[in-house]
Amino acid sequence: MSKLVVEEKEVVVPGQIVAEGMDYLPSYGTYRLGENILANRVGVVSLDGKIIKTIPLSGKYMARRNDVVIAQIFDIASSGWRVKMNSPYPGMIPVKDGSFEFIARGADLSRFFQIDDYVVAKITNITSQNLIDLSVRGQGLHKLRGGRIVYVNTHKVPRVIGKKGSMVSMIKQATGCKIVVGQNGIIWLAGENPAMENVAVQTIEKIDRESHMSGLTDRIKAHLENLTGVTLEIHSQDDGNEETEFSLDEEESEPTFESSNNNNNGNNNDGDLEWNE
Repeated sequence: MSKLVVEEKEVVVPGQIVAEGMDYLPSYGTYRLGENILANRVGVVSLDGKIIKTIPLSGKYMARRNDVVIAQIFDIASSGWRVKMNSPYPGMIPVKDGSFEFIARGADLSRFFQIDDYVVAKITNITSQNLIDLSVRGQGLHKLRGGRIVYVNTHKVPRVIGKKGSMVSMIKQATGCKIVVGQNGIIWLAGENPAMENVAVQTIEKIDRESHMSGLTDRIKAHLENLTGVTLEIHSQDDGNEETEFSLDEEESEPTFESSNNNNNGNNNDGDLEWNE
């Protein structure tokens, strides 16, 4: 008789038996050994019908074509701008993809982006040698000015965003901050009140720490209401706010990108990695 040995959302380690019997099917982060399904990484168990997968709790961002990320300029070459993006491999924004404006050969590229600038960019190509090209030519892609940068675990990005943007919407509603969440785990936020910026940062870090625990949405709501005094309603991000959230689909699926009403807007896609509460 088949049975699930662990609870859904339980943290498991490599080699741990997750399910017994042939009725369950292994997916990402699990494998079959005889009649048992075992975990092959440290992660949180996620069950979709009879399909079992684990969502990793740590790891660097691995670039995928069409992902929208937040990247930092760290070098300027004659051919474009080199960026780092919370990944084992750097990326390059070629001159042709750096601006809608014509850039003449030999032009001073620091006029467009300087070292340490952050940009919202889209990955356009990845070679077999892990050479990564990005573009800032497109809706929602632009240079970020001011604000603060927060890093979270790449695999926790959907939790920060929430179902249809509900989690990040609560943070924005409570703090009044503009927030951009990159699919690579880098988050930009800016607000008129530094104290509210601090609340937003603390809340995002709390989500990162506690994302594997159930009841997260209610805890974050209570946390924000306690710190800000704002009474919150949980709702989806569908109000055309000024800034953008991007979310991450499961490993094999293709991320989507959609915009809201402002020219600086991008996508909000809840993806397979979310837990519903």
